[in-house]
Amino acid sequence: MREIPGDYGLPIIGAIKDRYDFLYFQGQDEFFKSRMKKYNSTVFRTNMLPVQFNNGRNAKVIVLLDAVSFPVLFDVTKVEKRDVFVNTYMPSTSFTGGYRTCAYLDPSEPKHTQLKQLFLSLLASRHDDFIPEFQSCLSKLFDNMETNLSSSKNKEADFNALDDNMCSDYFFQLFFNVQPKDTKLGTDAPKLMTKWLVLQLHPLITLGLPKLFSWVDDLLLHTFLFPFFLVKSDYQKIYDVIYSSSTSILDEAEKLGITREEACHNLVFTISFNAFGATKVFFPNLMKWVALGGEKLHKDLANEIRTTVKSEGGVNYRSIEKMTLTKSVVYEALRLAPPVPNQFATAKEDLVIHSHDSSFQVKKGELLLGFQPFATRDPKIFEDPEEFKGSRFVGEEGEKLLKYVYWSNGREIANPTVVNKQCPAKNQMVLLARVMLIEFFLRYDTFTADVGTLLLGSSVKIKSLTRAETS
Repeated sequence: MREIPGDYGLPIIGAIKDRYDFLYFQGQDEFFKSRMKKYNSTVFRTNMLPVQFNNGRNAKVIVLLDAVSFPVLFDVTKVEKRDVFVNTYMPSTSFTGGYRTCAYLDPSEPKHTQLKQLFLSLLASRHDDFIPEFQSCLSKLFDNMETNLSSSKNKEADFNALDDNMCSDYFFQLFFNVQPKDTKLGTDAPKLMTKWLVLQLHPLITLGLPKLFSWVDDLLLHTFLFPFFLVKSDYQKIYDVIYSSSTSILDEAEKLGITREEACHNLVFTISFNAFGATKVFFPNLMKWVALGGEKLHKDLANEIRTTVKSEGGVNYRSIEKMTLTKSVVYEALRLAPPVPNQFATAKEDLVIHSHDSSFQVKKGELLLGFQPFATRDPKIFEDPEEFKGSRFVGEEGEKLLKYVYWSNGREIANPTVVNKQCPAKNQMVLLARVMLIEFFLRYDTFTADVGTLLLGSSVKIKSLTRAETS
């Protein structure tokens, strides 16, 4: 047993110093790495964002950075997940119609069971549509990518912008049988959802200004919460479209004891935050890592995909499951760049947390923070943990490592239920990422891209595409 190292510094000053280190002077990776080295521990105390506005919540956290301690965050018998979906603060419920949506509820709350059951039922009802609807949207995405590549002055295609449009079209078509362009949303659906997201997440991001002007960034983004009225009319448009297109879903919600209004606000959150927000971040991350993997990886993926599709008679659940390298590449991208890097939970009771080499006493009510990119790059679990290895999860030994992939607020080998906080669409997210790679390499032999960073995720600019001879 070891006392948890670290401290929170002087009142106010210590919190401000940690915030500036995290956002400006060190950056999140170096922030955690330097303290892990200083304390010679993957478990330690520090302050976390935000400081000025945290709805009364204590921003003092216990950080978990290894693959052994991290999973306590999934054990809802030991920890509470109430109002900690985003960070140490919770955005105003005015962004969600005055309701605490399912993501902010703890499984012990009755509404959590009702709402998650609604989402799991909705996903199950769309089982046969996931692949064909996505194939149709991907075909348009690739057509637009080629058009932009050949017509733009810089001879590049902005994958992020095209992906945003594709994802919004896909989710509205899949769940509500409507295309945004045919509604009052027009072609602005991705922009409206992104604006709504950023207004809630702004305390966690920076503008990337030089360090000399970090105080400007801090004043603009980290001093007060942006008000809902800035996006009120945009949100109402999304709500109205979903409400008018969800009669059967809302009927099902009423049978479960949920009002139509609350169910619809949850649907808006699920589509705009969970679905669109996650794919907006993850699909560019996936393409970034595949682009950096180079021609050898592209050749291996194309060979596996085309051979399997030919032998199995098309792209279906059976053929997709047989593409082990394709599946491994998706898991490796999720390991290195999970869509949501932080997981929070509050200790329900006094408990003991274990790392690889120590045990730590945590008191009831203390806030835990797991920084996922460190836990899933644990050098005691993964060989060359910082490297992208597309075949890492291939074979019997590779599959044993899947229990250490935590991107979905749970182990990859586990499944979402109404009594846990694992993402209800966890399996569908992996499926869509695999289908994206499959359709891409059925059409192209290889590609190149310039990659960078954005406020949310990676920037990917497609620079060249080599069409397959048979595509």
